[in-house]
Amino acid sequence: MSRRVRLTVVVLSAFVLLGGAGAYVAVSVADFQAHTVLTSAQSTAPIGDAGSADGATIVFRSTDIANGYGFVARVPAADPTADRVLTGVQCDRVYAATTTAGDTETICLRIDRGILTTFSANLLDDSGATVRSWPLPGLPSRARLSADGELVGFTAFVTGESYGSIDFSTATEISTTDGTDFGNLENFTLIIDGQPNTAVDRNFWGATFTGDDNVFYATAATGGNTWLVRGDLAARTLTSVRETAECPSVSPDGTRIAYKKNTSTGVIAHWSIAVLDIATDKETLMPDDRNIDDQVEWLDNDTLLYTMPGVDAGDSDVWAIPADGTDASVLFIPHAASPSVVR
Repeated sequence: MSRRVRLTVVVLSAFVLLGGAGAYVAVSVADFQAHTVLTSAQSTAPIGDAGSADGATIVFRSTDIANGYGFVARVPAADPTADRVLTGVQCDRVYAATTTAGDTETICLRIDRGILTTFSANLLDDSGATVRSWPLPGLPSRARLSADGELVGFTAFVTGESYGSIDFSTATEISTTDGTDFGNLENFTLIIDGQPNTAVDRNFWGATFTGDDNVFYATAATGGNTWLVRGDLAARTLTSVRETAECPSVSPDGTRIAYKKNTSTGVIAHWSIAVLDIATDKETLMPDDRNIDDQVEWLDNDTLLYTMPGVDAGDSDVWAIPADGTDASVLFIPHAASPSVVR
């Protein structure tokens, strides 16, 4: 049996056991990243070179089996089809940003293999060295940095499940990059429709930041429903904004929020991408009928980026779509996942 056939069998088995995208990511990482190394002919540029004097750069996780699978890579935002530059850093979920001092910071979520498999969130400096590290309770899921590099947020599954699983559990933490931990969002006060909610089944994931380092957005879930919530770090509160919205991402100009929305009327979730205009409360669904299980990234104020599974097991691609919903999605970066725009 060939390596690719063996991987396909393992991935399909994991879909049955764990369900959906969470299994897809976990098993593809476990097979590929444990065995993939960069060849001497491949570049190992430092992450600190992620920024570009010529404009924005897309930092992402390579899923190209033949070209640095699992390693952090970059391409110019203006030319996403250019040859990718590979760093020497491996991550299962990655997000990078430029600090106010002009340095590049990266949050790297990893599955750490050894005698006992563990999971971690790691803040990396320009060189790719670990500045801070946090243990995770399970499979890595979401990661974000604020635009100024001052705040970091990350989500992991507590039980190793996925968003498609029944009764999954997540843990989401927010911290300043210089050492102040705000802790797990479960310890914040949740307010839904004006009333405090103390249900034991509360869940939070997919934090994203705004231009105000005290304000963020995230997903809250309880009683089988989900809400887009607005977070206040100083008050330690999470206040509902809109129901049926998950994994938000705020536009660079702060006027809109993109998120995935369950549009299924059945038991099995089907996620579409929607964009909410904050001022008018108008929601626009994107014209992509595929099941999009990702936290989207804004390329600029007009375009969204998100990851979709590729043709081969373990592979994925980054797609782009106009944020006003007027046109179809197009392939943006093949063999890539977890994109972030470093401006």
